[in-house]
Amino acid sequence: GYFYSRWNKCIHSSHDLSDIVFIDNYIFNKDVFIQFNSTVGEYVGYTEHGVYNAEKWNSNSGQLQSERAQVERYCKHNAEISQAAIADKS
Repeated sequence: GYFYSRWNKCIHSSHDLSDIVFIDNYIFNKDVFIQFNSTVGEYVGYTEHGVYNAEKWNSNSGQLQSERAQVERYCKHNAEISQAAIADKS
């Protein structure tokens, strides 16, 4: 059978959360075929199908804005909650 998944993650190393990077991976049969990285600011394709979709998705300004907003909406929100929980225990 075939296996499709979508994994996203937030990476940061400072307490002020100024360096957060949002990465959204689209995976087919354990290979990333397209990725959005907030540092790059657009989709990057790694296979023929991924390159085709990246070009298509990058031309949709609404979709790009939505992905770029994930740093604030998803990453910083959850990082602040995690940091507060850690700070409360010390």
